[in-house]
Parts: sequence; structure tokens; C-alpha cells
Amino acid sequence: MIRPRAIDVKPHPDYCLIITFSNNEKRLFDVKPYLDFKPFMELKNLTLFNTVKTAGLSVEWLHGQDICPDELYFNSLPVK
Repeated sequence: MIRPRAIDVKPHPDYCLIITFSNNEKRLFDVKPYLDFKPFMELKNLTLFNTVKTAGLSVEWLHGQDICPDELYFNSLPVK
């Protein structure tokens, strides 16, 4: 299977992301489990969390935090 890439991302105030992938799927990814790890702690600040953007196959934030593209896709839930 060819890994779909993130082509759009929308942050939500509950620390979730709605990600649109190149295969036209929209998926919900929960970032909350990552927020206690040092690189992601500053994303508890919603202003910084909301700086998320697409980058290559994945998404990234203002200070370079990113999440593995496979993790984004395979650990997210389809949005109807």
C-alpha cells in the first residue's frame, strides 16, 4: 500500500486534528497522548497547537514538532 500523504490539516481545541489525506480520506488524529512527551509539551498552549500545517507526507508545528506519517494515518479514525 502506498502511504497517503497529508494534504490538509485542521486543528481542534480538544487537541485533535482533522487530516485530509491524498487518497481523499478525512481522519481524526488525537494528539493528547503525545502532550506529556517533552517535544510536544509546549503544544498544550492552544496558540502553538493551532500552528499545525502540512509538511511533506506529514504535519508539523511551528517549532518543528512532527508525527510519523504512518502513525498519523494508521492511528487515526475515519471521519464521515
